[in-house]
Amino acid sequence: MPYWASIRVDEVNMRVGPGGSYRVAWVYRRKQLPVKVVRLMQGWRLIEDPDGDRGWMLGRFLTLDRGAIVTGEGLADMREQADPASPLMWRVEPGVVGKLGDCESGWCAFDVGGRAGFVSQSRLWGPGEP
Repeated sequence: MPYWASIRVDEVNMRVGPGGSYRVAWVYRRKQLPVKVVRLMQGWRLIEDPDGDRGWMLGRFLTLDRGAIVTGEGLADMREQADPASPLMWRVEPGVVGKLGDCESGWCAFDVGGRAGFVSQSRLWGPGEP
């Protein structure tokens, strides 16, 4: 603990406490959104989202498949290889989520709906140690 996870479904509630009777704090509509799991309690997970908000979500709505979200200002370059001199494939907007692959030397494999390449690790929330 903590560990990384991603939202498994298209829509899920985050609650203020670990139970269905607690008030809904947020409704997430972003499959693959990375979250940090910081606590477990009887099927519920206390999560932290990329904005730093914390709340409780049922564990069955999460997956251990790694995801990431593009952060920072302006477009992030997605390169063909893990090298700033490598050909530019696409430019990715902040807020875009995708599947996270291996990271090394400051670059991470990143797949957004089948468009895959490498993005600077500094532009992603989700890689590294939680």
